[in-house]
Amino acid sequence: MPHTILLVDDEARLADVTAVALEELEYHVLTATSGAEALSLLEAEPVDLLLTDLRMPGLSGHELMLAARRLRPELPVVVMTAYSSVKDAVQVIKEGAFDYVSKPFEIDDLDKTLKNALKLSDVLASNERLRSELEGRYRFETLVGSSPSFRRVIESIAEVCESRANVLLTGESGTGKELVARAIHYNSPRKDRPFVALNCAAIPEGLLESELFGHVKGAFTGAVSTREGRFAQADGGTLFLDEIGDMPLPVQAKILRVVQERAFERVGSTQTRQVDVRLIAATNKDLQAAVQQGAFRDDLYYRLNVFPIALPALRDRAEDVPALAAHFLDVLGVGMGKRLDGFTPAALKAMRDYGWPGNIRELQNCVERGLIVAKGRLVDVQDLPRYLFANQQQVVEGPKFPMNLDEELARLEQDFLLAALKRSDGVQVAAAHLLGINERSLWHRIKKYGIQITRRAVGDGP
Repeated sequence: MPHTILLVDDEARLADVTAVALEELEYHVLTATSGAEALSLLEAEPVDLLLTDLRMPGLSGHELMLAARRLRPELPVVVMTAYSSVKDAVQVIKEGAFDYVSKPFEIDDLDKTLKNALKLSDVLASNERLRSELEGRYRFETLVGSSPSFRRVIESIAEVCESRANVLLTGESGTGKELVARAIHYNSPRKDRPFVALNCAAIPEGLLESELFGHVKGAFTGAVSTREGRFAQADGGTLFLDEIGDMPLPVQAKILRVVQERAFERVGSTQTRQVDVRLIAATNKDLQAAVQQGAFRDDLYYRLNVFPIALPALRDRAEDVPALAAHFLDVLGVGMGKRLDGFTPAALKAMRDYGWPGNIRELQNCVERGLIVAKGRLVDVQDLPRYLFANQQQVVEGPKFPMNLDEELARLEQDFLLAALKRSDGVQVAAAHLLGINERSLWHRIKKYGIQITRRAVGDGP
């Protein structure tokens, strides 16, 4: 879809010539011959860029730009000016215009300036859209569950959001610790600053320090350039350290210093850098036990454990399973372009009765599978993974339908005929009696399946 340019010039003939040239470059062009007319168009039409002459009678280009930016702060503005007014154009740029072009200009030069302005505008709009989506994704309403144990988690998040306190999230793998960390960040005063996550268990011990604090060129073999670490990246925002219980003791000592002094040095550097970072740590281990065993520093533990939040396992909040499953079905359905109406009662019962050792992550995977294989408007029992039923006494399922009903019925009928004839040692009257049919009916079936009778029944079956 072409970008829309609002071209404003009090010289109507020049405006027309410029508009034709821009349309040949596949822009959609709106024209105005005054600042007042341009403002009316801005209020009524979707415009991607304002291209305005600087000196015009009435509302000048400078005044138009200021009014336009009050109306549409994100709108890029390019001004056109005669060579004698370049100083004025520079002043307009200082006040928010993207760039200027000097009259007379080559259309290729104008096109290059417009493309640069629109590219920057598109990137900023995309970033704003992503930021809004992230904030929406981690609103309190998206933290699904009404069980007492999970409501306590929500209350804790609400209490700690506005503070600067470090947070320690504990709970089994898959209970949603990173989701809670992001919810804390995006509902805090730091939401406009970075959220940076690092899984401490996923980084080799020899690289973890560099990953956290960065390094200078030549600090070690393979350090071919200077690199920022996660603390620097998260400056002003939040650093989420997942699986912190797996962090080696030497690195723990350096983390403690950052927590205490808000300062660090990159690997290979002696220059101290100040940093303002809120730490949220998470672990599925018992850190108190690790402290007693000497595997985790007690001083770091107490620094991190300022505000602890324990996330319950999904088996301890089974009443939340239907709501969580419905949430995942809706979110995943949007991504796949396959919207279903929900789950059958039998499927919901099966999910509630399951223990979910993998917690919420496992439930999400289960719902995703059900969404993929479901043939109807509801996810049914047969659409769920078989492991859900491994430890259940009885699972009510629908019948398993044969590939070909006629063939299956014929096979069953032939099996009964052969069994009856064997039992009666080939005596048809006795076999018919066993089957509850008359002798003539039995004879027709024997002929139909080509069963040969001697002393014993011999046919297609054993």
